[in-house]
Amino acid sequence: MITRRDWLRISASASAALALQPRLLAALQDGAIATKAIPSSGEQIPVIGLGGRWISNRSTPEELADHRAVLHELANGGAGDAKCCFDSAAGYGGGGSESYAGQWAQEDGFGDDIFWATKVNVAGRGGGTVDRADVVAQIERSFDRMKRDVIDLDQVHNMGDPPTQLGVAQEYKDQGRIRYIGITTTSKSQYDHLERVMSDDRYSLDFIGIDYAIDNRSAAERIFPLAQDRGIAVMVYLPFGRSRMWQRIGDRELPSWAADFDAHTWAQFMLKFVVAHPAVTLAAPGTGDPEHMVDNLGGGKGRMPNAEHLRMMEALVESLPQAG
Repeated sequence: MITRRDWLRISASASAALALQPRLLAALQDGAIATKAIPSSGEQIPVIGLGGRWISNRSTPEELADHRAVLHELANGGAGDAKCCFDSAAGYGGGGSESYAGQWAQEDGFGDDIFWATKVNVAGRGGGTVDRADVVAQIERSFDRMKRDVIDLDQVHNMGDPPTQLGVAQEYKDQGRIRYIGITTTSKSQYDHLERVMSDDRYSLDFIGIDYAIDNRSAAERIFPLAQDRGIAVMVYLPFGRSRMWQRIGDRELPSWAADFDAHTWAQFMLKFVVAHPAVTLAAPGTGDPEHMVDNLGGGKGRMPNAEHLRMMEALVESLPQAG
């Protein structure tokens, strides 16, 4: 599997891109990132966030230093009162994602400059019903690890026992300790279940989290229209298609017409496609590279693709070879 870092290394134009990198990164830091409203409240949130899956208790000191720098770029990337989202989960990195992020935010003083999101799931991927006390214990542990009195968003991970886990999350929301609640899946086999939960008036969902990318547009067919109808924010995971797109792009140059919507890199090209959808509130790509974080934030700046651009983008991707 070719990663983004691999792509930069093998690209025929990599040396030129790297030579221009300091100037490019400086340019990307200028200008405000676009924001969208969370439908249930109207609160504005930047359209690019950060997925925290790769911060781990097994990370090396060098990797942790990079992750810490990434979080600083995220904290600096907001627009006014709109704070970029850091999206973690209780299980990410053996708890290291929440713990390290919370520790760095406390030590470095950027905790109030981030929209803090995490996920709860004591059911695991096997599903089934869970004990309410276990849900409470995991949520409380997230507060302790992230060192937050209030968590901005807590979502039920992988559709785990919605009646119990969403019920507990709603209690925390009623108490003012969690501001928004939601539910997630990145598996098409769970889309039917997700639709049922989204349509169920027992649940007062503020967010869903779901996979969506320029080469993975299934969520736009049924899930996105339902989210718009129900007034639910959409956080997009895997906007680079689980790294498939880097392999499909290979050594191709970015098309010149991408400049029409201020996409200067392939990452921005893919992110702008995702956040241009009216149902999408934000995308949360993961990275452990500070320069990639700045690049990603550039995907939320400048002009966005119009309908004709989107058709051209889809056509281009459909012309590329499938990932091997």
